[in-house]
Amino acid sequence: MDDDDDIPQLSSHTLAALQEFYLEQQQREGMKTSQGFNQYSIGSIEEDWQLSQFWYSDETASCLAKEAVLAAGKGGRIACVSAPSVYQKLKEQDGEDFSVCILEYDRRFSVYGEEFIFYDYNHPLDLPENLLPHSFDIVIADPPYLSEECLQKTAETIKYLTKGKILLCTGAVMEEQAAKHLGVKMCKFIPKHSRNLANEFRCYVNYASGLD
Repeated sequence: MDDDDDIPQLSSHTLAALQEFYLEQQQREGMKTSQGFNQYSIGSIEEDWQLSQFWYSDETASCLAKEAVLAAGKGGRIACVSAPSVYQKLKEQDGEDFSVCILEYDRRFSVYGEEFIFYDYNHPLDLPENLLPHSFDIVIADPPYLSEECLQKTAETIKYLTKGKILLCTGAVMEEQAAKHLGVKMCKFIPKHSRNLANEFRCYVNYASGLD
């Protein structure tokens, strides 16, 4: 009797699927280690839905990054609060005359070094001492949750950081609260995500932007 008979065998279909999965993983890891891999490309750090993370589409991230650069002006400073895909798109424009930092709860983004600042909206002013008040020409923010509490606390951070200009991305349902806490108005531009979300998303600003 063959001893191998007792060992459960995977079907050839399952085996092929597994091999394909491992091959894809190896290719992805290979891409990350090859010189051609762009550490700032959207999706290089995958969405964590438990943290309510949904990345913008490439087109939307590009549009918001371009708007931020124009609004910040030459040599401007840009802060991305809970908006990592805009930060990544800004970093792709290396050599442009602006500086940017990312305030983010997800510590995976600490791979970006000194520009990463750990941020928890529950403690809106718990920020490093070197982050001076009103030191950013524009603040782009995308609060992680569609609740007034989250918006109100994030608004404290935004108002502390900005010299004046605010670009907020949040649900259409938050229009009244956004006006109340930040004095921002809805733009015509409609941001899109790489995955379709159930809630309609909009952009809000408090200055004459290029998003109308």
